[in-house]
Amino acid sequence: MIPSFSRLRRTGLVCGTALSLLGLSACDLAPGYKAPNLVVPASWQGQAPFAVAIPADTALPTNWWTMFQDPLLNDLEARATSDNGDIQAAAERFIQARALVVAARSELLPHVSLEAGASDNKQSADRLFRNGATLTQTEEEYGGLASWEPDFWSSIRNRVREQKQFAQQRAADFAMARLSTQAELARDYIQLRGYDAQDAIYAQSIGYYERAVHITENQVQNQAAPRLDLARAQAQLYTTQAARLDIQAARQVTEHAIAVLTNSSPSSFHIPASPQFHFVQPTIPTDVPSTLLQRRPDIASSEREMAQANREIGIARAAFYPHIALRLNGGFSANGFDLANLANSLWTYGATLDMPLFDGGLRRAELQRTWSAYRETRDDYRMKVLSAFREVEDGLSLTERLTKENAALEQAVKANLATQNMTMTLYQGGVGTYLEAIFSQENTLESRIHQVEIATRLYHADVDLIRSLGGGWTIRDLPTMDQTLSITPLQYNNLHHPKPVGDVTTSQHPEQFENLTTGLPATR
Repeated sequence: MIPSFSRLRRTGLVCGTALSLLGLSACDLAPGYKAPNLVVPASWQGQAPFAVAIPADTALPTNWWTMFQDPLLNDLEARATSDNGDIQAAAERFIQARALVVAARSELLPHVSLEAGASDNKQSADRLFRNGATLTQTEEEYGGLASWEPDFWSSIRNRVREQKQFAQQRAADFAMARLSTQAELARDYIQLRGYDAQDAIYAQSIGYYERAVHITENQVQNQAAPRLDLARAQAQLYTTQAARLDIQAARQVTEHAIAVLTNSSPSSFHIPASPQFHFVQPTIPTDVPSTLLQRRPDIASSEREMAQANREIGIARAAFYPHIALRLNGGFSANGFDLANLANSLWTYGATLDMPLFDGGLRRAELQRTWSAYRETRDDYRMKVLSAFREVEDGLSLTERLTKENAALEQAVKANLATQNMTMTLYQGGVGTYLEAIFSQENTLESRIHQVEIATRLYHADVDLIRSLGGGWTIRDLPTMDQTLSITPLQYNNLHHPKPVGDVTTSQHPEQFENLTTGLPATR
């Protein structure tokens, strides 16, 4: 509800009384802020291979990808975390937000400047009313100017607090950008290893089909089988060869994506193929749902945005009250360089008061807008929390179902392999038909490929669940509001790179990333 002008006036009277008692203490007109107390479920509904965490391990490790126990993935994640351009850009945006904090806080301090000037003037000899005045004149002037605005209504202070909260939001955005890049890299790497496994399966099947074509040719030459069997065997071989080429193309595209994430040129980047698709499925600790609000960087960012909108209300309220500015100007002025004497001194001082009386509803419209903007951020925050809960529940459900599906498919692959061998043996003995052999071969290939695809989806679901749980990040990693200041008022050194705060890391020497020809060592 938007307060009426009379309520604002009563607030102003109370604040004015407080100011008279406390000297220049400011009156904060921003509403009291507290993050929404959302009522959340007591436990997760979905089931998955997760551990009910004990106090010693209630959080994921920040290097969560090590739970998959793949050394090359660990190396890639380390490179992406330190070298990725998107992560570095997010860190620089945080530094820029810290500079805005200092810029806003500077308005609380007096501004002092020096002035100096000199001129040599000549007037026209034919001007009217000359009255014997000299034609030329030299004038020098030196002085200083000091100004200060007492922040009686905390308009400036609320602006400073808003910028500090914006810097905290940028820090949370950095954490989210880092987590998203790490999760994307893990998904791409798992996908690439899935393609490697499928390529190995196709290679084995092609070798098996080539032997089947050779066997069928012998059967046809011995008039033990029609030529139709040979045509079927050849069609199956060529179709499988084409499918393998498609997988190889997809692998190359995925490898290029990994190269970009690790700040490498795709033309000089290569990951050796590995036919083994063996990741260790991580045991993901999950705490009670209420802790999710403290572990998701995007939720923290949304909450900080809501706090900023609350400060905007205080700034809009302050516009209804007088603004006072103090000004002092002094120095020396004379014809020539004889300035250092009291006779040539000059000074002015005074105060200005600005109190708009009628603006056609401008200030009231701005106050109404800030209240609406604040309610919008609350709505966005609530939806962000709901989306986070959905992502966790999706991850829990998927990991449980896909784990069971993958186990069933592994048994199906074993059965289909046995069937394939038996039908081919029967065909060679003249007991079975080649149609039965082809049917069993297709089932075997399909089940093996499908099993790898489901295993890939399972590990993708693990990564998505870890990401939805915050990836080991906590709100304690955010810098405090006081830590967002990048420099002190009298600091004139170390301006290129402010002191790091929180968990935001940025490169001190960005030129080190300009060599894009360095690929990944061909080791695993």
